[in-house]
Amino acid sequence: MSPSIIIGSDHAGFELKEKIRTHLTAEGYTVEDAGSFNETSVNYVDHAKIVARAVSEGRFSKGILVCGSGIGMSMAANRFKGVRAALCSDLLSARLSRQHNDANVLALGGRLIGDVLALELVNAFLETQFEGGRHQDRIQSMDI
Repeated sequence: MSPSIIIGSDHAGFELKEKIRTHLTAEGYTVEDAGSFNETSVNYVDHAKIVARAVSEGRFSKGILVCGSGIGMSMAANRFKGVRAALCSDLLSARLSRQHNDANVLALGGRLIGDVLALELVNAFLETQFEGGRHQDRIQSMDI
């Protein structure tokens, strides 16, 4: 069975989300697209909720969200129990979000980072494993 991931964006992140979806499909992932499906203006919260709820309920182990800055999407996603959304714009943050924080949602700013970096961030996020150990207690203390 191929790994599956859920992705979503608002209108500002639509173009980058489409590039990420194409990339993930080429890498063998099954991709659930939570929209947006074009560049018509939408409320980013609606799409963040779909992705975050799917991760929170355990239907997907990881998700990716893209809006203009990534800030709104990450804030909305982090309202869901068990969701640890990380806004990343550099490779070290993407790796550390997984290694130390067991992030399960990657948020990206479609208007702030280029396509090549975005795909590198996606790869780093999906390929990096959680280290556990001393970090596990900290992760568990987040769910209050």
